Amino acid sequence: MSTLAIVLIALGAAVLLLVIGGFLGARRRDRRRAPAYAAHLHQADQALEQARASDRGWDRDVMERVVRETLAREHPGVDFDRIELVLVDDRPGVEEDRAHFEAVDGERRIRVVMARDDQGWTPEHVA
Repeated sequence: MSTLAIVLIALGAAVLLLVIGGFLGARRRDRRRAPAYAAHLHQADQALEQARASDRGWDRDVMERVVRETLAREHPGVDFDRIELVLVDDRPGVEEDRAHFEAVDGERRIRVVMARDDQGWTPEHVA
């Protein structure tokens, strides 16, 4: 076996170990953060309920429909498992209202920021 083959095999094994270690580390981090993430989602839902109580424009069904339409346009053919409301920014008036959603497709998360104007909810940013 040539020296080059030995070096390439060793390099491949090192890269494989780094990838596996990174994957395991990311899973451990996600499990550790899961309770805080669930609490954050609960806070966002509570904020939506408070906003809806004081302002009739915060209809979650309408907001989620606009998010799904935006995702269908931006990511055609992808069926997202769930859409989570992660942040409600209810400011005085209508023009500065924002709602942040995360669409989950397996391990991938797509952030959709919705803005509100006199006509209703429109997508402001998809990342």
